[in-house]
This record gives sequence, C-alpha cells and structure tokens, in this order.
Amino acid sequence: MAHVYNRVALIGLGLIASSMFWAMKRGGLAGEVTGYARSAETRETAREIGLCDVVYDDITQAVEGADLIVLCVPVGVMGQVMEQIAGSLAQGATVTDVGSVKRAVIDQVTPHLPEGVHFVAGHPLAGTEHSGPKAGFAELFDNRWSLLVPSEGTDPKATAKLRALWEGMGANVEEMDADHHDLVLAVTSHAPHLIAYTMVGVADDLRRVTDSEVIKYSAAGFRDFTRIAASDPTMWRDVFLSNKDATLEILGRFTEELFALQRAIRQGDGDHLFEYFTRTRAIRRGIIEAGQDTDAPNFGRGAGSKT
Repeated sequence: MAHVYNRVALIGLGLIASSMFWAMKRGGLAGEVTGYARSAETRETAREIGLCDVVYDDITQAVEGADLIVLCVPVGVMGQVMEQIAGSLAQGATVTDVGSVKRAVIDQVTPHLPEGVHFVAGHPLAGTEHSGPKAGFAELFDNRWSLLVPSEGTDPKATAKLRALWEGMGANVEEMDADHHDLVLAVTSHAPHLIAYTMVGVADDLRRVTDSEVIKYSAAGFRDFTRIAASDPTMWRDVFLSNKDATLEILGRFTEELFALQRAIRQGDGDHLFEYFTRTRAIRRGIIEAGQDTDAPNFGRGAGSKT
C-alpha cells in the first residue's frame, strides 16, 4: 500500500500516539514517523521500545517537514502547543488532534494556524484505561469509530487524506459538526466517566465498608466503574473544563432520571423499574450488534484483554 503521508509527527507519546504509530507501521501508511513528548522520561521510554522512527528533544524539530502533525496532548494545552509549532510547519501540511472535545480545541488551535496549513480536528473513539507510550498497540482502532471535524474552509482533499489514514489504521470514519460531537460525547463518554468517578469515590467514602471488602467483593458493576475511573486524571480534568455546557446538560438530565428511579424504588413501583430496565437493555444489544463490543460475560473484557 502506498504511503498516505510521507512524514507524520506525533506530539505527545501516550496510548493514542503509540497505537497510531504501530497501526501506521502495520499498514505501511507513513514514510517516516517522528515524535516528541514534553517529558524526557517519556522520550527515553519511546526510544527504548522503538516508538517512532526518530524521537526529538525539541518540538519544532519534530514537526519540520511533516505533512501531518497529530496533537496527542491534553485538550487544555492544545492552543499552547499549536502556538509553539506554528512557525515550523510546512506549507500545505495538515494538523489534526485526538482530543475528546472538539469545539474548545478548534477555538484554541485555529488562531495560531499559519496561512496554507490545514486543520482537521479529530477524535478516535478508542482507548483503554492504560496510558503512556508502552500502552499502545496496532489493533486499538480496528472497527472503532474515528470522528473528523474539519474547520470551515478546510480543503476537502486534506480531510479525505486524513480519512484514508484512519481507514488504513482500521477505523470507521465519519464527519461531524463540533457542537454535535461534544453533545454526543457528553452522553457516551464524558458523563459516564464522571458518574464512574463518583461511584468509586462514594465507595471510598463509606467507611462502614472497609477498603478490603470493596476490593474483595467487587461485583462486575463496580469493577467496570473502577476500570473507567482509572483513566488519565489530567485528560479528564481538561475534558470536563472544556466541554462544560454539554456535560452539565447531560448531568442535569441524568439527575432527573435518577430522581424518578429513586421515587419508583421508594414507592415500590416495580412496573416503572421493569419498563425502564427493559428499554435500556435494548441499547446494550444495539452496541453488540454494531460490533462495538462483545456479549461475553464481564462486559466482554476477559483477563488480559486490551479492549
């Protein structure tokens, strides 16, 4: 397969960047892949495991001559990073990102975008609870969705090329409006993470239940909450601060539904509970039928599974 890009620069070398590197290598999608991470320790680890063809200590060197630059940094610092690299970008290059919020990222990045450089915001809906350069693997994006949010006036060719890269890495690709993306993700990812963090926090607060009991008797429901709540704290802090409106709207709706269920339990309204649980069960079936998870026990996450 011919290269989609001659030179790709990965800025930030965590789970997504490392998985992109291995997926690009697997598919022969890039001529050369350069990398940069803020932490010297991360750069050293990347070199040890052969992550990227060259890892630079200087961010501007990493992006020089690249025809695709991927910002794999927390959404709170996207603007600062873009400002740092703006003067070193090649004419005609495309910049993209992998952040979980899109409107805030577009607003941060666009003011620093040089003339003749394209910005196509992106978000691969894939991940595990593990982070860091060693966490990546080539199959992470296989049959997962990658959403592209091209800015107004972006050359459709730049978007088509990025789509070809993601498809080459195994992903299904769809284009979406930034505000719609942020609302969808508030439902499917952001609010569930906040609820998981809260539930694990509640268990920690209930001193009547000792830590060893919470750990020893963890049922599947709580275990899955802890898996979600093990995600990267910096990333999630930035997500909630950057997607404030949509997250608060969904949490408001969640609170209303929760109150309705509390009332049903208090009043012994079994019909309400049964109907509600039957309706929500269908959503799980839909996810399995769409190939986005398996119906194996324990949420399809067997021992040693990376999904």
